[in-house]
Amino acid sequence: MSLMLEPLRKFAAFEGRARRSEYWLFALFQLLVTAGFFIIASVAYGTTSGRQDGPVAILVGLFTLLALLFFIALIIPALAVTVRRLHDTDKSGWWLLISFIPFGSFVILIFTLLDSTPGPNRYGEDPKGRPGPPGAGQVIHNHYYAAAPATPDQPTIIS
Repeated sequence: MSLMLEPLRKFAAFEGRARRSEYWLFALFQLLVTAGFFIIASVAYGTTSGRQDGPVAILVGLFTLLALLFFIALIIPALAVTVRRLHDTDKSGWWLLISFIPFGSFVILIFTLLDSTPGPNRYGEDPKGRPGPPGAGQVIHNHYYAAAPATPDQPTIIS
């Protein structure tokens, strides 16, 4: 239960890493609460027999509004836990932008299903507490693809 509500405690914390269980339990929490609001609204709407007046119609509107407010209130924690989950798989949070292209959400789904990087990575310590590969320190991606910089005793060759 504590992992389910952990993203609410870390409301806008985009740094660090989130385990799969934290991510998926929060998704389950969102699904259950939203479904509860809409089930109550549907039952209340079914009792109105198509009428759009009276206290039951107000109740339907109230529960629909509560579901919308709940969704809006959880946008930031949902984005934050998704970014932390991507960090746990050693991916940048900017990968979340891929969900704006067709089938991009499927890629994000796959990333959230992947196991985390064992040991520390560039986003922090492993939340599972596992050590990294033997002899390997923290994984650092410096993205330096050019030739190695020249040392003072070696001349720089430009081709």
